Amino acid sequence: MKVHILGICGTFMGGLAVMAKRLGHTVTGSDAGVYPPMSTQLEAEGIELMSGYSAANLALKPDIVVIGNALSRGNEEVEAVLNSGLPYTSGAQWLADNVLQGRWVLAVAGTHGKTTTSSMLAWILEYAGLKPGFLIGGVPLNFSISARLGESEFFVIEADEYDTAFFDKRSKFVHYRPKTCVLNNLEFDHADIFDDLEAIKRQFHHLVRTVPSSGVLIMPSDEPNLDDVLQRGCWSELATTSTKPKQQAAWTVDNVSAGETGFDVAYAGQDVGRVEWALTGQHNVANGLAAIAAAKHAGVEPSLAIAALARFENVKRRMEIRATVNGITLYDDFAHHPTAIASTLAGLRGKLNEQRIIAVLEPRSNTMKMGVHKDSLLPSLRAADYAFIYLADGIDWGMNVDAQPNVQVHTSLEGLIDALLSLLQADDHVVFMSNGGFSGIHQTVEDLLANEQTSCVSH
Repeated sequence: MKVHILGICGTFMGGLAVMAKRLGHTVTGSDAGVYPPMSTQLEAEGIELMSGYSAANLALKPDIVVIGNALSRGNEEVEAVLNSGLPYTSGAQWLADNVLQGRWVLAVAGTHGKTTTSSMLAWILEYAGLKPGFLIGGVPLNFSISARLGESEFFVIEADEYDTAFFDKRSKFVHYRPKTCVLNNLEFDHADIFDDLEAIKRQFHHLVRTVPSSGVLIMPSDEPNLDDVLQRGCWSELATTSTKPKQQAAWTVDNVSAGETGFDVAYAGQDVGRVEWALTGQHNVANGLAAIAAAKHAGVEPSLAIAALARFENVKRRMEIRATVNGITLYDDFAHHPTAIASTLAGLRGKLNEQRIIAVLEPRSNTMKMGVHKDSLLPSLRAADYAFIYLADGIDWGMNVDAQPNVQVHTSLEGLIDALLSLLQADDHVVFMSNGGFSGIHQTVEDLLANEQTSCVSH
């Protein structure tokens, strides 16, 4: 079958393309921006890519067109698909029909932690010898790929609440029909498609409706918004988790070390082992606990899951150390919400003690750009010694930091970099936080620091 994918260079659609190719289909695709690393990965799979959207891209007469949720009416290629009468579907629906059907789907949903928890879960199953398939909105470093078909009935998927396509405004995750479903948390986000928190709760309720009575829902015991979702109906077994002292839950933690680099795990009141890893932050303790619980439902003993997490290498762009230059450590973190920003920085603070943390933030998500979280952004940066905020063109809500001398707001990237470099000293830790490319600031700062080092040596 000839499968043509619109929006093929996105992480989700690119992963789908690879799986379609592995299933034996002839795969082509188009995107507004065809560039590495996704374009390189796809071309290595023998997938023909077309830069830009055009009616001419349909000359191969595909049997099915898979349309990504970034595409809208008015797009030339979308209009050509509709006018030609070609069969079309969404990425989530194609995945459900061609990959997930008949498999044990383990889905991870929530406002935060989906990518990391999915990656942990896939790695635990892999470590246990179960050879799962997976589709994750990031690149787990234990696998170095974001998607694969797998060799067993198990399939781990990052279950996104974003809408499915211009012709299907349900959340993508309602297509996946998981047997094991993790609900990490629930806050207001995606203000570009959801009017309010109630609208998101409704979609999570629809997800809960798809989990069979033989399935398991895994969620924190202290998430009021998720409690509200379950009040609307729950037909599956519920396994609760808690990272907080004296909280009643099936899965709990104790003896958490500074920076959350280690913690004891208990199930039903019985100790099952201790996680020791390189990750930091209470959010990762919660992610790891949920992954252990989900893996148990798939038959993996907690002790084995704990051993797997000791070898978990995190996810690309999740507090990924890019370089250490002149004693200055540079991190790349995929940040999109104040709650996640605060937890990430607090975790690093717990690990570093007195060393300086400098946060460099680009509010880039649609919700951030709209100013929905502007009042909670500054409080989310409290664990940092200094913070630089880059407000790009198109952001008009501004920020008043006059009373906070350790916070700077810049509308010029060059000005921000100059100010940052003038501040840095040995033993600093710089965390670049953005859910986009941040105009390559990571590499620019690394190069400038390296040149500064070379200049000092030469003199």
